[in-house]
Amino acid sequence: MPESPCLVIDLQRVRDNYRALRSALPTARIRFAVKASPVPEIIRLLADEGAEFDVASIGEIEQCLSLGVDPAVMCYGNPIKKATQIATAHTAGVRRYAFDTEDDLERIAIHAPGAEVECRFLASAPQSQTPFGTKFGCAPGEAVRLMVRARDLGLRVVGPYFHVGSQQLDPAAWRIGIEQAGAIAEALAVKDIPVSSVNIGGGLPISYADPAPELAELGAVIAAAAARHLPEHADLVVEPGRALVGSAGVIHAEVVNVRMAPDGRRWVYLDVGRYNGMAETENEYIAYRIETLRDGDTRDEAVIAGPTCDGDDVLYQRTRVLLPTTLRAGDPVRILDTGAYTASYSSVSFNGFPPLTVHVIGAERE
Repeated sequence: MPESPCLVIDLQRVRDNYRALRSALPTARIRFAVKASPVPEIIRLLADEGAEFDVASIGEIEQCLSLGVDPAVMCYGNPIKKATQIATAHTAGVRRYAFDTEDDLERIAIHAPGAEVECRFLASAPQSQTPFGTKFGCAPGEAVRLMVRARDLGLRVVGPYFHVGSQQLDPAAWRIGIEQAGAIAEALAVKDIPVSSVNIGGGLPISYADPAPELAELGAVIAAAAARHLPEHADLVVEPGRALVGSAGVIHAEVVNVRMAPDGRRWVYLDVGRYNGMAETENEYIAYRIETLRDGDTRDEAVIAGPTCDGDDVLYQRTRVLLPTTLRAGDPVRILDTGAYTASYSSVSFNGFPPLTVHVIGAERE
């Protein structure tokens, strides 16, 4: 095994996850959220499988282009972008953009004339495990007004877009969002603007320490809601990240130290922490499963911390984590289901620790 810590990605698991989602939502267009795991081998594999790509920056666009991805299957899905970035994307051949403000819409009209646009609205969905809050999305009524404005600016309106929040555990979230998107589509039809696609975003969950709904269950809820509320001719677009790559990754790490604090709590320090891969432990939203070679020994509660000098570099101190009482410095640990939002969240060199190294296993092409 390469030097610890590192992330190991199983490409076959990525392929299996993609095909499972295709089976759960057979008529949907699957658009991979590159931000979840911008690993070249993953991008090439999903391109071969027929995926589209949600890109959040010029860097992601350039990476996809360098790997042979057709810009026609990319959507610049970040509503926060500069005029120069829109112009660069348009020059590169990207023809679909998301927006949620009039200012961004006008920048798109000027720098990507004639482009397709999706308006992101804030759905009334229940809170997810890692919520966006109100950072993105306009009110549904505002979305109608903005898409009328988009048409008047010479852009091609394709339809509404919502996101139920990352790691969404309540299937009803998509039913609520799709019902609201359907109402927007009806209002647009009155304005002679046909909706050709509805983007239901990502948020599809995976099981960590706690179980998540199965894709088949989510697919059934989504399909039923779409059949009831959306125009018959409208494509369904889904933008998974975690659901495709999360279960395909394992972080291989090592115990650096074990300490009994003055309050009597046992602290286990790992060589991976919040700043080199474990950012999603912020607020302890995501509870990863941890395996060791001593799992047959007696276990007890432990606080889990990273290696830096930052006091916030603590992974779990409220979540009840049981680890073997025999753990010692130098013991290897495996952190499961860490294929999403780990390497892509690593800092460049906080406290001098390098970003998480990624190793890929499995055949890229069948």
